[in-house]
Amino acid sequence: MAFLIYCVDKPDSLGLRRRTRAAHLEYMIRHKALVRFGGPVVSDAGEAVGSLIVLDLDERSQVDMFLAAEPYNAAGLFESVLVRSFRQMVPEAKPGLLDEELQREQALLVQV
Repeated sequence: MAFLIYCVDKPDSLGLRRRTRAAHLEYMIRHKALVRFGGPVVSDAGEAVGSLIVLDLDERSQVDMFLAAEPYNAAGLFESVLVRSFRQMVPEAKPGLLDEELQREQALLVQV
């Protein structure tokens, strides 16, 4: 199962993010087999203001363990952290997924 993690940095915390970045990158490298995709959320000026990560894990409790040890989170960088189950549609996780979804939706419309 995939989990989307959306983190918003605390205001005026760019210095903390920079001081913690090497540890964060090391952590992500160690756990890259779990990561579908991720990266910094940036402001209009191009500065990091948060993080977005999608992880492949079986249970929410595993996400919580991942986050507890994640250096940015452990350093107190984030003002908020939102975790939600995530179902990847595009790009297709398996070929034909979008066509199957469309057929299912069209069949539901006929029943209405």
